Amino acid sequence: MGNWRETKKKAITFSYDDGITQDIRLIELLNKYGLKCTFNINSDLLGKDGMLDYYKGIRVSHYKIRAERLAEVYKGHEVAVHTLTHPNLKTCSDDEIVRQVEQDRKKLSELVGYEVIGMAYPFGSNATDERVERIVREKTGVRYSRGTNCTERFDEQDDLIHFQPTVFHLDFDIMMDLARKFVEMDPDEPQIFYIWGHTYEMDYSSDYWVRLEELFKLVSGRDDVFYGTNAEVLLK
Repeated sequence: MGNWRETKKKAITFSYDDGITQDIRLIELLNKYGLKCTFNINSDLLGKDGMLDYYKGIRVSHYKIRAERLAEVYKGHEVAVHTLTHPNLKTCSDDEIVRQVEQDRKKLSELVGYEVIGMAYPFGSNATDERVERIVREKTGVRYSRGTNCTERFDEQDDLIHFQPTVFHLDFDIMMDLARKFVEMDPDEPQIFYIWGHTYEMDYSSDYWVRLEELFKLVSGRDDVFYGTNAEVLLK
């Protein structure tokens, strides 16, 4: 991990939460363009069916991938922690934080056949603080964890347990402007373009999948860019 810094100087990675069936369509697109993603999953919710109500009366499916399909569906990408049941960790006791994170990590590791070492905080940056991050850092096997406060920057970050993404995938105009800047730049220092979201959000509009594929076309197939999972990109 981290060897791309010596040869490429630029890396792009994706992060999607919840482990839902729309991930399958995303993975087909990622594989088509040679891109890599990390999928953050709640192991105690695998196989659960549900619907989400969102703006303008739109309802979207939120069906979770079944446990027995986890390794097959996410092959070639990375599975990471999203806690057992998606609680707000700031409201949990110290012991419950450890249980939610570490038991999810261990269960996922068993299901996919490799050690899971990454994470995204459930409810994003609104549900983490210094206490939560200290416990994750000191009492679990997690080596990096993502929030949701987008930086709109590519600079490397020192604290990977408090890692923040570049952009949210539905901010299409911002994301494409950043993508054009990213592919055109010739940096002296390593730069990371990190996009995050949930695949159920792609069902809000009929053109969202089309617009995301436009991003994939723009950033893929470039000799000066490394395409990796979160772990492959972030860890040195």
